[in-house]
Amino acid sequence: MITVENLSKSFAGRNGPVVALDGVNLEVPAGTVLGVVGPTGAGKSTLARCVALLERPDSGAIRVDGTDLVSLDGTALRAARRQIGVVPQGDSLLRQRTAAGNVALPLESAGVPGPQRRNRVAELLDLVGLTDKAGSYPDQLSGGQRQRIAVARALAAGPSVLLADEPTSTLDPDTTGSVLTVLDRARAELGITVLVVTHDMAVVRRICDDVAVLENGRVVEHGRVLDLVSDGTSRTASSLLPAVDQNPLAESRFDRVADIVLVGFAAVGALLPEATSRFGVELNLLGGGLTRLAETPVARFRVGLTGERSDSALEWISDAGASVQRTLKGPQGVAA
Repeated sequence: MITVENLSKSFAGRNGPVVALDGVNLEVPAGTVLGVVGPTGAGKSTLARCVALLERPDSGAIRVDGTDLVSLDGTALRAARRQIGVVPQGDSLLRQRTAAGNVALPLESAGVPGPQRRNRVAELLDLVGLTDKAGSYPDQLSGGQRQRIAVARALAAGPSVLLADEPTSTLDPDTTGSVLTVLDRARAELGITVLVVTHDMAVVRRICDDVAVLENGRVVEHGRVLDLVSDGTSRTASSLLPAVDQNPLAESRFDRVADIVLVGFAAVGALLPEATSRFGVELNLLGGGLTRLAETPVARFRVGLTGERSDSALEWISDAGASVQRTLKGPQGVAA
């Protein structure tokens, strides 16, 4: 588990200190993938570097499995850092070493014997799906393959935490998918906690359990991805769910209009049809669509309802666990 408490960090600037992190608080449960997102300059990479103690924070605590890394130094700090694997931004492989040689580097530094080292390298190359590239040099690999080797190298020492800073920023969509699959496998098969810094919400959509949104060095939204999208008004919902276009003329024909967020197979497949039959209302889809967050289907629809029991239908849909935000003005323009 990673716990960040009141973390602050500033850098010297031409006109005085530049605040990169301002009282950041986060908790990342063990074995989960947290996506840290936000605009350029929000403090995402600084947060990752502080968690890895590559940067010393000005104040606050960083606890990994209960140990406050900020309070450590010398041998204790070096031992704690071995529990944190880092995949740096950009291409970080050594050109004069093969893929296997790059993965083996941390093991060599730790003095791991040759036979044990070779077995570990073979396991990690299999994990990232590049066993056949063991003898290839970085310039003989694609960008996505190099990133997967970088992930394998970060995992070599058996860390409990993996930090990946913009691991897909220079990759095309197909290659991005292969790197994200490797990160997800690392969490699933090795049980490690993964913190991914990214500007790409597709990364959150594909592999993240939790998300933290940073803005101007502060956490402005943090929680489980599915919980946040269930609130159709959250920043995460706005970024991840299908957009809904406004069409006041079309919407004026209905007794009630609402935006509804449905999470899970049962809700997406059955909730709206059951509401129409249960309350005898006519329901029309006016916009929105379906998406998938990891393995969970999620829908956001704008719906128009006609019938005397339209309010009751919306209340029932809300009571069944969906997010219902009514869009028309007047008494009906509030969340159910």
